[in-house]
Amino acid sequence: MHSVVVTGASSGIGRATAVELACRGYDVLGTVRSADKAEDLIAAADSHGAPMRTVLLDVADPDSCEEAFAHIGRLTGGGPWAVVNNAGTELMGAVEDIAEEEARYLLEVNLLGPFRLCRLALPAMRRRGSGRIVNVTSHAGLVASPFNGWYAASKHALEALSDSLRMESARYGVSVSVVEPGFHETPMVPDAQRRLARLAADGTSPFQDAYASTSRYLERLRPFRPAEDAARVVCRAVTARRPRARYLTGRESFLTRINPFVPQPLSDAFLRRATGLRGTVPCGDVSR
Repeated sequence: MHSVVVTGASSGIGRATAVELACRGYDVLGTVRSADKAEDLIAAADSHGAPMRTVLLDVADPDSCEEAFAHIGRLTGGGPWAVVNNAGTELMGAVEDIAEEEARYLLEVNLLGPFRLCRLALPAMRRRGSGRIVNVTSHAGLVASPFNGWYAASKHALEALSDSLRMESARYGVSVSVVEPGFHETPMVPDAQRRLARLAADGTSPFQDAYASTSRYLERLRPFRPAEDAARVVCRAVTARRPRARYLTGRESFLTRINPFVPQPLSDAFLRRATGLRGTVPCGDVSR
């Protein structure tokens, strides 16, 4: 039985992926950050009649990653066959409104965390001569929008590093894929809306009006597709005989595909309009 580590398995796409893979007969090790979340994940798998094991892991903590993978090595007899790097966090706000420590933490979770786990998993995969790595990125890794710059930057970097890793690892029988979800029903969008509301209420940002517009725009995009839709695509990347380099998911994937062919001023105008950044604001006036 192939063993698969799924990070960020406590909710959203990670949880749905872990449960789906367990239902398909894989030995799933879902990583979570607390014992309570571990119990909840096991209960979710049990409700589908699928056994699952959990491991406590914080992808932003190098020591936690080392300890967790040492434990995973013992549980799997040397190391997992596959790793799904799903754990991630959002950080809404204009580039100038993001504190440096916030950006650093985002990069720890969304970029450095996945590659810590890749480095820990790859030696066993090379010795075995086979393995799968699936990095969950985002449509934002392909198209950046206002107030999502740091998140988009982290996912764009994850795309680039995945490309390099894919070519480096192929000679050892290890495939590397990225899955690029659009909007799905996960905690991330409500978290983003709550942050936008705080930024709008703060009253110090020149973008406070646009933050409120962006939150309304996100609400207009509902209903989102269920997390299970994206999870099935992640599972396809894990289980395919010949995995593709990229998998796009979500109803927005068509727009993402055509965006490179849209004139930049037109694309900018659409995203500015959607996020309330139309027109110009006189210097010094932060009320509009």
